[in-house]
Amino acid sequence: MDDLYPSRYRSEPAIVRRTTPVVHADSVDAAPIGVSMVRQYERDGVIVLENVFDSDEVAVLKRAADQLRVAPGQLSSGTVITEPETSGEDVVRSIFAIHQQSDVFFKLAVDERLAGLARYLLGDQVYMHQSRLNYKPAFQGKQFYWHSDFETWHIEDGMPDMRALSMSVMLTDNHPAAGPTLFLPGSHTSYVECVGETPENHYKDSLKKQEYGIPDGDSLTQLANEGGIISPPPPAGSVVIFDCNTMHGSNSNITPFERTNAFFVFNAWCNRL
Repeated sequence: MDDLYPSRYRSEPAIVRRTTPVVHADSVDAAPIGVSMVRQYERDGVIVLENVFDSDEVAVLKRAADQLRVAPGQLSSGTVITEPETSGEDVVRSIFAIHQQSDVFFKLAVDERLAGLARYLLGDQVYMHQSRLNYKPAFQGKQFYWHSDFETWHIEDGMPDMRALSMSVMLTDNHPAAGPTLFLPGSHTSYVECVGETPENHYKDSLKKQEYGIPDGDSLTQLANEGGIISPPPPAGSVVIFDCNTMHGSNSNITPFERTNAFFVFNAWCNRL
């Protein structure tokens, strides 16, 4: 099978233009969100939907997230990722497979406000490729360097095509200075071939700090010059939706304000690994 999106094998980086659709829905008439939002997602590769979940729902989700964080010993082995380079204590960075370890987050994963919208945008039945809680703790939350999720999922996991998306449910207000996620609008239409052969079991280290599969500075500069950089600070209850190939990252959090979100990756059934 010809690989349309190779990476990590050349000595020099390259940018390949995307050839597949972003929105796979048959018609905008059945869109569960406004048509303008669908068009924005298609153009930018990222949208923010505010007030999707009310304050009572957010309170339940935040309480469940806090409970999981303080009891890591009760969670499945390998699903709890701690921050790198902390001062002598294990600070939880992410908890994976939350839809399999929490009834609260299972119900959130199958909620029609998320799964129904994913089915519409991807034009197929969907399944959960990945779920996790992301914590950006006050003063200690480290950066996530620029990356395309699809590049990693394609090269390391074997995801065939760009027919997946991420939904990030905000469990706290996102302060604009507390390391919000940065996006390069329009970058989802370009695939950056990265340099550097993938080490064995790289995923174990990359969850703390990614050093392979990251784009080069020239490619990032080109994408930023083409579409700019945005850093939406959505309030709690919002959902940020972005295409699997949208370039994104975040700075460290050196503020007193924590940032917590529940993160779900929906993959089209026809695109299963």
